[in-house]
Amino acid sequence: QDGHEYGMLYDYLDFVTALDWKTAEPGEIDLKKAEEILDADHYGLKKVKERIVQQMAVMALNKKQSGSILLFVGAPGTGKTSLGQSIAAALGRKYVRISLGGVRDEAEIRGHRRTYIGAMPGRIMEGMKRAGSSNPVMVLDEVDKLVRDFGGDPASALLEVLDPEQNNSFTDHYMNVPYDLSNVLFVCTANSIDTIPEPLLNRMELISFNGYTAVEKFNIARKHLIPKAMKQMGIKAKNLRITDAAVKKIIEDYTAEAGVRGLKKQIDNLCRYAAVKLVKGEEESISVTPKRLKEFLGRKVLSHDTIEKTTIPGIVTGLAWTMAGGEILFIETKKVKGNGKITITGQLGDVMRESVEIAISLVKGMLPKETENLSEYDLHIHVPEGAVPKDGPSAGITIVTALYSLFTGKKVDPKFAMTGEVSLRGNIMPIGGLPEKLMAAVRAGVKTVFIPEKNVQDLEDVADEVKAELEIIPVKKITDVLSAVGLMQ
Repeated sequence: QDGHEYGMLYDYLDFVTALDWKTAEPGEIDLKKAEEILDADHYGLKKVKERIVQQMAVMALNKKQSGSILLFVGAPGTGKTSLGQSIAAALGRKYVRISLGGVRDEAEIRGHRRTYIGAMPGRIMEGMKRAGSSNPVMVLDEVDKLVRDFGGDPASALLEVLDPEQNNSFTDHYMNVPYDLSNVLFVCTANSIDTIPEPLLNRMELISFNGYTAVEKFNIARKHLIPKAMKQMGIKAKNLRITDAAVKKIIEDYTAEAGVRGLKKQIDNLCRYAAVKLVKGEEESISVTPKRLKEFLGRKVLSHDTIEKTTIPGIVTGLAWTMAGGEILFIETKKVKGNGKITITGQLGDVMRESVEIAISLVKGMLPKETENLSEYDLHIHVPEGAVPKDGPSAGITIVTALYSLFTGKKVDPKFAMTGEVSLRGNIMPIGGLPEKLMAAVRAGVKTVFIPEKNVQDLEDVADEVKAELEIIPVKKITDVLSAVGLMQ
C-alpha cells in the first residue's frame, strides 16, 4: 500500500473490473415497438427510419450485432444525435455519446500507456465503462471535426474501432488487454463528408438527412417543440395558445435553416415573452396570432422573394436550392448599345457562368436573325441578390428562356417558374433538391413549374399539399418550355 505505484495499479484494476466482460445475450427485438418509438421521437425522416429498421431486422434474425456502421450526415438541427438515443431506446440498450469535435490526439481514442504519469484510458473504453454493458449504442458525434496535425491522426485510430473485422480485439494502450467491441452498435454523425478520410468513410454506411420541409417543421413544432417549450417555461396549455397560422409564419419569416434549432429558439423566445405577461397579470389567456408575432418576436428576420405582378421581356423566374431550403430567383437580362461585351453579375460560380455561355450559344443558334447584330450591343445578365453567392447548373433553362424573351421582345408570365440543366443540343438534364424548390414556388405564388422529365420519379418525395397547389410540367427539350410559355409558335 505504501508503494509508489499502488495508486496507479489500484485505478487500473478498478477500471478493468468495472468493465462488463460478459458477452451480452441478444435480446428479443420487437420491430413494431421499435418503429413506434422512432415515430414518437422524430417526425418525418421516413427513409432514415426504414434503414434503421432494416438493420434491426438483420440483428433479430442473426441474434447478434451485425451489419454496417451507420454514418448520419446532414445539416445541424436535423435530429442526428437524438436519433441515436431513440435507436438505443428501441433496442432496449444503454446509450453512450462521445463527442469527437476538435479531438487532435490519437491517445484520446486509444488511451495513454500506463508508464506515463496521469495516464488515462481512451474515450471509447471510458464510454464502455460508463455504459456498464458490453453492447451499448455508441454515438460518435461530429466525426467530420477530428483534427489531424503533427501530434497525431485520431481518424486513423478510429479505423480499428469501426471495422467489424478487427474490433473484436480492440486493445486500448492503457488497459493493454484486448476488449471485444463487436457487440457495440456504432452510430457516427457528421455535418459534411468532405473532411472525413476515405478509408474511414469506406467503413461506414452513409445515410443522408435532408432538411425538413415547411410542412414537417410545422408538425415538429406542434408535436414536440411547443409542448416542450411550454413545459420548460412552466406555462399551462390553457394560458397560451399559438394558432396554426402563427406557427407557419414563424417558420417562413423568422427562420432559414434545414434543421429546427432556429425554430426552437424562436418558440422559446415567444414562450418567455408570454411568461412575462402572465406573471405581470397583463393577460390570463394569451392567443398568439400572425398579427401579434411582431410584438412577441420583433420584426421579421427574413423576406422571401415573391413573384412580380407585371414583367418586361428578358426576366424569368427560376428555382434554386440552398442549405436552408428552396428559394425562387429571377434571371434578369438587358441589352444596351455597345461593342459586344457580355457582363455577368450576381456572384455566380464557375458552373453557373458556364450555363450562361451555353445559353448564349443556344439562343444564337435558335435566333440567328435576331442575334446577328449582337456585336453592336452589350449584353448584361444579372441574378439578384448581389451579395448571395450562387452556383450550380440548374438555372440553365431559366437563362435560355430569359435570353430568348429578351431577343424576341416577348414577355414571360411571372407565374411560370422552371428548373433544369440544359445541354448544347437543347436537352434538359436532371437536377437535385426538387422538393425544396417546389415548396419555394408555392410560397412565392408560382402556379406552373417546368421540371426535367428525368426528375419525375423525385416527385414521390414531394409533399401532396405542395403538388396540389402547382401544375408541374415535365419537359425533355428547351423548345418544349419555350412553346409552353408562349415564346415560340
